[in-house]
Amino acid sequence: MDIQVSPKGAMELLSQREVGELSQTRDSELLSLFRQCALAVLNTGSESDDACEIFDRYADFSIEIVQRTRGVKLEIKNAPEQAFVDSKIVEGIRQHLFSVLRDILYIGTQIEHSTLYSNDSSENITEAVFHVLKNARALKPNRAPNIVVCWGGHSISRYEYEYTKEVGYHLGLLGFDICTGCGSGAMKGPMKGAAIGHAKQRNRDARYIGLSEPGIIAAEPPNPMVSNLIVLPDIEKRLEAFVRMGHGLIVFPGGAGTAEEILYLLGILISPGNENVTVPLLLTGPEKCRAYFEQIDNLIATTLGKEVCSKYEIIIGDSEAAARWMSWQIKAVRRERRKDGNAYYFNWLLKIPLEYQKPFEVTHESVQKLVLSRELPPHELASNLRKAFSAIVTGNIKDTGIRAVQAHGPFEIMADESIMTMLDTLLKSFIEQNRMKLPGSVYKPCYRVVPLKKVWRSPDTALI
Repeated sequence: MDIQVSPKGAMELLSQREVGELSQTRDSELLSLFRQCALAVLNTGSESDDACEIFDRYADFSIEIVQRTRGVKLEIKNAPEQAFVDSKIVEGIRQHLFSVLRDILYIGTQIEHSTLYSNDSSENITEAVFHVLKNARALKPNRAPNIVVCWGGHSISRYEYEYTKEVGYHLGLLGFDICTGCGSGAMKGPMKGAAIGHAKQRNRDARYIGLSEPGIIAAEPPNPMVSNLIVLPDIEKRLEAFVRMGHGLIVFPGGAGTAEEILYLLGILISPGNENVTVPLLLTGPEKCRAYFEQIDNLIATTLGKEVCSKYEIIIGDSEAAARWMSWQIKAVRRERRKDGNAYYFNWLLKIPLEYQKPFEVTHESVQKLVLSRELPPHELASNLRKAFSAIVTGNIKDTGIRAVQAHGPFEIMADESIMTMLDTLLKSFIEQNRMKLPGSVYKPCYRVVPLKKVWRSPDTALI
């Protein structure tokens, strides 16, 4: 369909200078990125999670920024029909479109080319995350801690999805806002459940926050429940936004992306300087998922050490108990933030090592250079494991990763024997349980795990 769309929900108030700058933008890379993200938003509800296939299907799609005296319009041609009802764009999709425009332009003009936010400084990267969230008006300084981040797979079974809704419902009754990766499955369920709980409590200020990034938004477009959509520059800044905005995190069953998120947070929590920082982490799912969480728990204990398992709680088959546990933990977070003088709306005191913040560019060469060995310090091994799972996510659903695998074959993940066997078993179970692609899709592995032939320490103790 062809249509012109006016802003609502973001970018309604712009000066004439701002309007001129937007409409005259000729940065082809920036406009191409906006086009891809806009197409993903308009494709909400699609049955595909293959970014490459989506972009190829709508190769004739176009979107232009049009100047007018009252602001800007978007002129859209050949858009997916599911974005419209009775020839009018769905209201939530319209709001998401302008949220994407707001963030892509802010990142492209204010963040990426500014020395104030360079990727070679931990403080600068955190500042960049803060300012993207601030520009999106996602930070609420006058609210007590109440954001629960929910992680989990976009490709989950029906009974797993219903469980995420049940947990979300109890969280909604307790007054918590929900923040997810904004896609389907375990990212949508908690929001739907919480909406019912909020409605029963007559909570009209509830928020359903979705955090995405340009590389993944096409495969996981914002679900209709998202009321606050924010697009971060890359996966590392997206993950940092989750842990700095959220006051507690719940992990539902998922695939490689969920494993990546768990390892990211655990690696931070066991890094020097975070011994006394409270970040509640709960792994939960229905009774049928007990074996799944046992596998995750075993991977963590074997690779990072059994003491790391004390950093999280596992509750199986009891959605109400899961919500109550999180409520108790967030009360402790509030007490700690008040004692330390830490902001409620952004966890400034959490120490995130630079290796967790610098964007990891997934290529065949960079993946092959990863060292997955138990000789590494636990927080460094967690970082490398996280990157290995990130590569799998990239090869599964990101346009660039899919095309790279098509051209050069699967990524090779190098691991010592004990980790290799466990990792291979875990990934094969993900495939068997349809956790790598949407049910019904044919999955062809984008990776292979191979033995790490030789590992030794150099004189400066770095692992080679």
